[in-house]
Formats: sequence, C-alpha cells, structure tokens
Amino acid sequence: MTTDQDIALMARAIQLAWRGRFSTHPNPRVGCVIARDGQILGEASHERAGEAHAEVLALSRAGHQARGATAYVTLEPCSHFGRTPPCVRALQEAGVAHVHAATQDPNPAVSGRGLQQLRDAGIRVTEGLLAEQAEALNPGFMKRMRTGRPFVRVKVAASLDGRTAMASGESQWITDAAARRDVQRLRAMSDAILTGVGTVLADDPSLTVRRSELGDIGEATEPSRQPLRVIADRDARTPPEARILQGGDVQIYCSARAFDTGPAQDLAALGINMTGLGWQDDGVDLAQVLDSLGELGINELLVEAGPRLAGAFVSERLLDELWLYQAPVFLGSEGRPTVALPLEAMSERVLWTVRDRRQVGTDQRLILAFS
Repeated sequence: MTTDQDIALMARAIQLAWRGRFSTHPNPRVGCVIARDGQILGEASHERAGEAHAEVLALSRAGHQARGATAYVTLEPCSHFGRTPPCVRALQEAGVAHVHAATQDPNPAVSGRGLQQLRDAGIRVTEGLLAEQAEALNPGFMKRMRTGRPFVRVKVAASLDGRTAMASGESQWITDAAARRDVQRLRAMSDAILTGVGTVLADDPSLTVRRSELGDIGEATEPSRQPLRVIADRDARTPPEARILQGGDVQIYCSARAFDTGPAQDLAALGINMTGLGWQDDGVDLAQVLDSLGELGINELLVEAGPRLAGAFVSERLLDELWLYQAPVFLGSEGRPTVALPLEAMSERVLWTVRDRRQVGTDQRLILAFS
C-alpha cells in the first residue's frame, strides 16, 4: 500500500531525473531518492553516460543512514555490468530495506532481473508508483528497447496560413527568439537531428546546439555533446564545405548505388560516416534509416527538414510527435507548405490529437500525435 508520502518522494525522484534531459544520452534519465519516515537522506540524478548512476550517487550521499531505508527509483536498477557496476549490488550492499521502482527497464539485459535480484536478497520491492510520469522521462529509450527504433519528433515552424517559407525559399525568421530558444532546447534533448540534402544545399544549416541560445536551463546538467547530424542524401551531393559537417559527428545515408562513387568517397575521407541504403522511387527508405539509427543507439530523433521529407514521415506514419511552432503572420498563398502531402479527398485527411498547447513568446507551440 502506497502513501501520499511515497507519491511525493517518487515525484521528487522524477523531478531529479529531468535534470539529465540534455546530458544522459544514450543512457536513460533516472532519478533516485533515499528516505526514511519521509525524510530525504540522499538524492541524485544520473548526469552523463559513463558516470555514476543515480542510485549510486544517492546512496553515497545518504551514507550509513541508507541501511534500513527506502529507495525511490524512476527506473528499475540495472543488474548487469556496463560502463559502471550494477546498481542492484550497490543497493544490496548499502542495506536498503525497500525499493520503489516506477517502471521496469525494457532493456533485455535488465528487464525484471534487477527487481528479482533485489527480492532474492530479501529486499521488499514495489513496482508501478507514478509509472506513467516515469515512462515519459525516456520515450526514446523505452521505444528503442522495445522496437529497435528511436522516438521521432518532426519540428516545423509555420505561419498562420500554413507556410514554412516564401516561394523564393526565404524563411528567416518566421518565429521569434523565444520559439527559436525552445527549439535549441529540443535539439539539446535529442540524440540526433535529421535533415535532407535539399535543406543542406538551400540553407546551409549547422543544426548544432548553441549554448548561448539555450538561455537559463535551471538545475539541468549542461549538454554533454552535440547531437549526431544525419543527412538523407541519395546521390551524395552534400558539399564538403557544408556547415553541417563541422563541429561534431555526421551520418549520411545515400543510395547503395552512390555509395562507391567519388563524391561519397570524398565525404568518407573527411571522416563522415557514410551508409548506403535502399532508396524508394520517391525518396529515402525511412524505415531503413530508423532501423539503422536504432542500431547506433539513437533514442530521440529530431527531424528538421523541408516539406518533402517531413511529409514522408507523416504519410508513412513514422513520427511519434509533430512539434508545430505557429507564428501570428501570413506568408501568402505562394509560400511553401508545411508538408508535401498530396491528398485529394476528405477521407485521406490526417487527423491529430493535441498533446500540449502553449504560448512561447509571440508564437504558439503545439505538440501533436496521430489520432
């Protein structure tokens, strides 16, 4: 039987876990609280891959007081040796009497084994407290472990009349500074950012996280690296001098036919990861791209692309969320559409559910999912 006190302490663990939203990838975001009789003895979040997990840090801060105490953990403690020793062992050695785990770890290397090892050691285990909130900490990790693919967000900035650029391609800036700062934070939360070669050639974007534009991130751990930049480029047309190739790792997906050509090999010689994939008549095989990114350990993928590539994610229903930043402006009927989605009948319309709606500066941000 859980109490209001238990709920409050797990809520605190979830709050702590959010501190790692910019920094833990490819690891999940995890928070832990060690408490007795409602008094917090030690608390922590996981900060970066390769560093101590939340349970170990919280136990170290609780010290000898952890013996006989209760641990509140947002994710099942790991039971295997990775880059750090298993947390199950640390909890056992500390003498913790009770563990509240909000969610099971879907990682096949753990998946219930950690909780069973705690039970076998005589530690009381309770599962499922604030499970939905804890699951929301790690949509990408959870999805990748269950399906092999990352959680996909498509981001679009558009006018009230649904345009993302003028007919000439001019698009800076549709939204104001507050929305652009919000996008920087979205990038920082992502393991990878995907765009198409058309956007690279037209806009020469860097698609990096610019710390100066993140603003105040409160208690969140500073971003630990740049997201992997990913380019869908059938014919390996990305210019070697493109800004996107600077300042971090880049993955380019080209067609299998283009993989052995001179342009592809020139890019590979620059240290760019080149992968040849099957290519559909109307563009890249997005399913293969997502499978490949899952194998690379990408949990959360952000798509910042033109109407054609964004439309492909919509038409193939391969996105989990659409982030629409809508500015209070008109760009006119000749402007470029939000997505290229040639529909002819009302029966073909794409229906959305609004998960979140809020004002960001002068713009409105909608987070949408397929209905």
